[in-house]
Amino acid sequence: MATQKDIKSRISSVKNIRKITRAMEMVAAARLRRAEQRIEQLRPYADAIRRMTRRAVEAAESIPSLPLLEEHDSIERVGLLLVTGDRGLAGAFNSQIIRGGNRRAKELEGDGKQVSWYASGRRGVSSIEFRGLELADGFTGFTDRPAYGDARNIAERLIAHYVDGDIDRVEILYNGYVSPMTQEVRHETLLPLQQADVLGEEEEKEEGDEGDEGPDHSRSLWIYEPDPEEILKRLAPDYVEISIYRALLESTASEHGARMTAMRNASENAAELIDDLTLEANRQRQADITQEIMEVVAGAEGLR
Repeated sequence: MATQKDIKSRISSVKNIRKITRAMEMVAAARLRRAEQRIEQLRPYADAIRRMTRRAVEAAESIPSLPLLEEHDSIERVGLLLVTGDRGLAGAFNSQIIRGGNRRAKELEGDGKQVSWYASGRRGVSSIEFRGLELADGFTGFTDRPAYGDARNIAERLIAHYVDGDIDRVEILYNGYVSPMTQEVRHETLLPLQQADVLGEEEEKEEGDEGDEGPDHSRSLWIYEPDPEEILKRLAPDYVEISIYRALLESTASEHGARMTAMRNASENAAELIDDLTLEANRQRQADITQEIMEVVAGAEGLR
């Protein structure tokens, strides 16, 4: 049985841990608010890029002969980009992306396709290497506050590998931010553009669209200068970059929310553990006092 000194030492240790978890919770909460603001500022721009790209594809008479827009004859190797964090202590934030990537890889391998692994964040890079998988490219050091340049760097690497024929399709898995307590794993296709999710989504009708039908509806409402084909050449790389940047921001907000929730739970568990240890210390103190009284009484009885 532990002595009072041992129990008090454990209580002191748990209290110190609770101070750390509370501090980490407050830091994560402050960073989460800034990350939410960045997402709110980016979403209108990202949605506009998606709409413009979709309209340009619909209006183009033919897809330009641009390597980025050319579909490969067959899909033999698929690149999976896992967006994780550089640090842990965030609950299931990193592990659910790794599990999602492994599930998707098994599906692809079951269809006879090979997988090329890409990862953003030290946790994703280390996890892939630990499993003995070949990492095609890794990107680290910016997950706490990603910049657009980081997304551009990732996009350029992926586009280069796609154009060179190293991979035939690019998919991304990341944590989509719903709330501080809820993050959902999202799976999207980035390349080729014809298979990207932006072309599979139903665009909401804007004012003045109701009642207009027909394949030339986009041309009747929009005047393109230069041609839609030329615009599409410029928009395609921007679409890939903004999609990756949005995923990075969503992942950052999800990480801060997951860490804030995990640290709050840790602080609450520490408080419960302190209460249990304090109760145990009181019981041990009472037992020690009772033992001393019994020894005094026994000594007094022996003197009679």
